[in-house]
Amino acid sequence: MRDAHEPAPLRLTVNGRQETAHVTPRTTLADCLRHELGLTGTHLGCEHGVCGACTVLVDGRPVRGCLTLAVQAEGSTVDTVEGLANDAVMHPLQEKFWKHSALQCGFCTPGFLMAAVAAVAEEPDMSRDRIRERLSGNICRCTGYEPIINAIMDASTRMAGRRFG
Repeated sequence: MRDAHEPAPLRLTVNGRQETAHVTPRTTLADCLRHELGLTGTHLGCEHGVCGACTVLVDGRPVRGCLTLAVQAEGSTVDTVEGLANDAVMHPLQEKFWKHSALQCGFCTPGFLMAAVAAVAEEPDMSRDRIRERLSGNICRCTGYEPIINAIMDASTRMAGRRFG
């Protein structure tokens, strides 16, 4: 019988690449991504699932990486902010966040980007109010939200139902 504190292999696809990490049953997905796979774009803010900084996509659905156990992602596809850009070409949401000054300190930005990717893929023609509703689980203490909504409105016309650009 395996010791519950002993790391076990976890196989998943992250940003299009097959990965194997060694995690304990208590390791969160955010900690796995950051510490086992070196993907530090997933930020940890509150570690209670309230701020949204740790938002990643698991099989296309936004989840809180701080509340999701890594073992729950076994065999899944996980997308992080590091997977948005294609080499030197930014994802349309990244471009529009930059254009509309939708980031200041940048701490919340990866979570907002990943939540927005999922939202626009599911509802490309969202109203401003619907964007606010879809992103209500993400907190930003710097921008006042309007630049973020402007960026998503602008990018959604370019994305037209595509998850990644």
